[in-house]
Amino acid sequence: MMSLRVKFLLFVVVIHAVLVALAAQLRTTNAGLFIATELLLLGSLVLSAQLYRGFVRPLQLIAAGTAAMQARDFTLKFVPVGQREMDQLIGVYNSMIDALRRERVSQHEKSILLERLIEASPAGVLILDFEGNVEHANAAAVRFIGPAGAGPPAWLGQPLGALPGPWGPALGALAEGQPRALRLSGLQAYRAHAAHFLDRGFTRRFVVLEELTQELIKQEKQAYEQLIRLMSHEINNSIGAINSILGSFQHYAPQLAPADRPDFTEAIDVSIARNTQLASFIADFARLVRLPAPHLAPTDVHALLRNLGRLLGPQSAERRVAWHWELADAPLIIEADAPQLEQALLNVAKNALEAIGTDGNIWVRTTTNPFSISIENDGAPLTPEVRERLFTAFFSTKRGGQGIGLTLVRDVLLAHGFAFNLAPGAPGRTAFTIGTP
Repeated sequence: MMSLRVKFLLFVVVIHAVLVALAAQLRTTNAGLFIATELLLLGSLVLSAQLYRGFVRPLQLIAAGTAAMQARDFTLKFVPVGQREMDQLIGVYNSMIDALRRERVSQHEKSILLERLIEASPAGVLILDFEGNVEHANAAAVRFIGPAGAGPPAWLGQPLGALPGPWGPALGALAEGQPRALRLSGLQAYRAHAAHFLDRGFTRRFVVLEELTQELIKQEKQAYEQLIRLMSHEINNSIGAINSILGSFQHYAPQLAPADRPDFTEAIDVSIARNTQLASFIADFARLVRLPAPHLAPTDVHALLRNLGRLLGPQSAERRVAWHWELADAPLIIEADAPQLEQALLNVAKNALEAIGTDGNIWVRTTTNPFSISIENDGAPLTPEVRERLFTAFFSTKRGGQGIGLTLVRDVLLAHGFAFNLAPGAPGRTAFTIGTP
């Protein structure tokens, strides 16, 4: 298909060919008309050239503007050419280019701002592509889900259901507009919320993960502290009065018949002993409330662990549990409250022994750079239901357990600023790890 430029040139050539032929006929027949025809031909050529320049230049400008818009180059503008109609078109084009450039700069700045806000947000953000796979995750989401390494995590490009650990099942079934609370390993708690946005007219989803761990721990501590204070106050007041009355009853023993005295004395002693045990029971809970802030000082972790091994040695031998030591070659000295850290490690080790029962192994490992402690056992594995409730106050899987051991461990390690986790380790093992955040 011929362009307008070719059609115009063809039209000019045909017209001037006719004029040339006419002038050739008049050359011999009418000199006056011949001269007039030549002048007309010359004027027509000049006018055609002017029309061509006036016709082609706007087309060139339009073509250049169209090419710039196709290339999304909003910097190309034109100057007026002195033609009213063309100058109007140039004015409209320049105004449109200015508006597009301003809009583009504004959108780019907003996009950069949004990206930086998402990246700096303490909430985790997962952005999915059109197929529902994870296309982008900010730093908080990578820290929550892990592993946080030098490169992008391996789960990028995977659907939500394929995320590692308990995240996959939890987020894979997450419905849009229905926030869900997630509790992982009994310590970390999150709120997950799914929503969507439009991208080029198509729907894409994103998921926001909000960490609630510290907030829940604070609320939980406030609740059980108030409960324990109330219980401790009432029970200790009653126990003191009751034991005083029971002690005074001992004076009546000589007045009883000899056959009744042993039973009477034994009943009094059992009652007093039971009251004393109840006071000790309440005192264990009260220690959670009165846990002081740690007094940090250089602490030899290896010495604490060896003392722990000696303390639990007889009990381990009775249960036929072997200890395996894999301590770092260099001394492991950290800033910690030695008594509190020792108590926390004792609770972890006792839980490992109780998980084994009899005939098992405990592995104790340390590293210095980065600092870490691992106490691993090959006892009964943790079930998903138990993992969700670990470190929860008053929760225990042991018959008669008070459920304060791991809560005390949690409070001590959090007060020190240590990271910790209780989770499956090597196949058939469960590991409690402590380290730097």
